[in-house]
Amino acid sequence: MRVLLVDDHALVRKGLEQLLQSRGIDVVASVGSGREGIAAAEALKPDVILLDVKMPEMSGTETLRQLRGRGISAPILMLTMSREEQDLEAALRNGATGYLLKDMDHEELVPALQDALQGNNVIAKELIGSLTRLVQGSSSKPAPTPDSMDRFSELTPREMEILRHLAEGQSNKTIGRALDITDGTVKLHVKSILRKLGVRSRVEAAVLAVEHGLGKNPATQP
Repeated sequence: MRVLLVDDHALVRKGLEQLLQSRGIDVVASVGSGREGIAAAEALKPDVILLDVKMPEMSGTETLRQLRGRGISAPILMLTMSREEQDLEAALRNGATGYLLKDMDHEELVPALQDALQGNNVIAKELIGSLTRLVQGSSSKPAPTPDSMDRFSELTPREMEILRHLAEGQSNKTIGRALDITDGTVKLHVKSILRKLGVRSRVEAAVLAVEHGLGKNPATQP
């Protein structure tokens, strides 16, 4: 696994680099700003990117937005001290694959990277309550519009079925077992769903689905 580290604190970067290398992870670059991170991501094509949220000049969220805008599709995990819901929501809305806290047990970091590489979303367990509130629509959001509903009409019946499972937070492997299809087939359907809905991550798709009343029960289909 090839990992890119982006964090403005040199000591944090050094510690992460040593930790990952001791676990056999190849740290392809370790940079201190969003602009450097974007350049390194485009040049080095890492498998996974670890990105800080609170950085001067260009925040982690803006860096994330630009990375996705430039077509960087690698899993991007935010690694931060911020537990604020608005930071979590902004990260997920802009295409983050996961949101981890810097005070997490160091033994949990590599498994989180591996999960992200397998197509799963990874959220710090301390923030599951915040994620649930966001998904359930406790945060103030505009009501669904006809235009947003139209996006669902482009999905095939199979994609709608998979989207209902995404709304339950299920991984590709779990969805594949439930529908008796391969993980690879699920992954292809998920990519199509993201493209048709105009979102960058499966978490965004899940949030959008829940906002529109989607669940695994076909009766809840809009």
